[in-house]
Parts: sequence; structure tokens; C-alpha cells
Amino acid sequence: MSTTASDPLAALGSLPGVPDAVDSVRKAVDRVYGHRVMRRRSNEVTAEAALRGSRGSAALAGADWNLEEVRRRTDFSGEDEARMVGAALRLTAEAGQLLSIWRQSPLRVLARLHLVAAGGATPDDAVGRPRLAGESVDEPLIEARLPGAEEVAGRLEGLSRLIIAGGSAPALVTAAVVHGELLALRPFGSHNGLVARTAERIVLIGSGLDPKSICPAEVGHAEQGRAAYVAAFEGYTAGNPEGMAAWIAHCGRSVELGVRESTAVCEALQRGAA
Repeated sequence: MSTTASDPLAALGSLPGVPDAVDSVRKAVDRVYGHRVMRRRSNEVTAEAALRGSRGSAALAGADWNLEEVRRRTDFSGEDEARMVGAALRLTAEAGQLLSIWRQSPLRVLARLHLVAAGGATPDDAVGRPRLAGESVDEPLIEARLPGAEEVAGRLEGLSRLIIAGGSAPALVTAAVVHGELLALRPFGSHNGLVARTAERIVLIGSGLDPKSICPAEVGHAEQGRAAYVAAFEGYTAGNPEGMAAWIAHCGRSVELGVRESTAVCEALQRGAA
């Protein structure tokens, strides 16, 4: 794949189908931001999007609870699924507080996200740091080749440099690459999928595409299903233009489905039914 030395992500934005995906996402986001409910009740839409996004991310991690159970539940200790849902909720709540740090130190944010996700469920010395040589990874959904610790460190550093440098790549492209790279690396011993999807959310918010965090891509990833998610991710790991474009388009469709979800929330609020 050809890239430019100054902006390695820029070339991805011109892959076949990607400009259309970027344009479609932008139009969808603009439509929901233009909804009349957003003028006075955007905080309610943001809160509902956070809840639904958390539910979607947890579903992909194997805890596929219905929305009302997530809304009703107050105790997320105990069984594995409850802890996973609790981790997703904590990560979503944390994401908005890390935007300024993300632009300066993405690796620090990733460490914080893993700490929040683990919530005491992982041995203390393994929390918040990339795994060391020989350490195992608990990520049952992703079966791709697991990079070694040295490769993980090098690629994380490269990703960090790209984020700090910024560039002209569309927000969707950057978010998809961050998400895909973290899934591919699985840098932590656990909760890598949750962390990757939260990082995608941070990029979409921080880029200005979705500043109020009302377009939960996690909803769309879950709605398209675990099999489609894994298949699209395999395109990312293949590293060829077609696979990369397919992964970016999948992420774009996920954002659009998140927009559809929040549009429904806006309509319900307008009717007084939410």
C-alpha cells in the first residue's frame, strides 16, 4: 500500500470505496446533529448513546444483555458477563475525560483505559501496561496471529506518533485504524476489544466528527454481528488495499447505525416517550 512519509494515513482515505464511506458518515452525523431535539436535550441523547454504546461493546465481548437489563442493573460484580458489562460502562464514562490527554499521550490513555476496564479483575502488575514476552491474552473473539511483545511495543509507539502528529486523514479512517491496530496487537492481557472500541470512540469525539458523543459506533458493530466484525477485521490484518477499505467501510457503517439509534432516541424524546 502506498503512503506518504508525512501522513501515512492519508492514502487510506483514497482507497476505493472509502471516500464514499467517509461522505456517507459525515452526512449521517450532520443529520442527527441537526435534529431539533439536539438544541435543548443533547445531554439526554449523549447519556442514552453512552448506555447503548456500552451495551453494544459488551455484546461483542460476549456479554449480550438486553438494553433494559443494562439500564436496570446496579451491581456488575459476580459473574463474568456482569463484570464485562460493568467494564464497558466504566470505559464509556471515562472516554470523554481523556480527550486532551489522548492528543498528547495516547499510550497513557490506553494504559488508563485498561486500568479502568480491568477494575481489579487482573493481577496488579499486569494492569495498565503492554504485556511482556510469554504473557497470555484473554480475547476469545479474535483469533488472528498474536504479535510478540517486542512487535507490540514498536507498533504501539508508531501508532502513538501518528496520533500525536495528526494529519489530513478523515476522522473515520483514523478511528478505524486505531481500532483495528489495537485489535491486531491485543497489547494487554485482557479487555483489548473493549479498549479498542473505546479508543475508536475517543478519536471520533476528539476529531470533531462527533463532539457530543451521540453516534455510538459500538451499537453498529454489535448490530452487524460478531461474525461480520471478525470478517471485516480479517481484512484489516490482511493489510492489502481491499481489506483495509472493507474494514474502514465496516466501521463507517457502524457509525451510521449508531446515528440511526440516536435518531430514534431523538424521535422518542420529541414524542415524550423516552
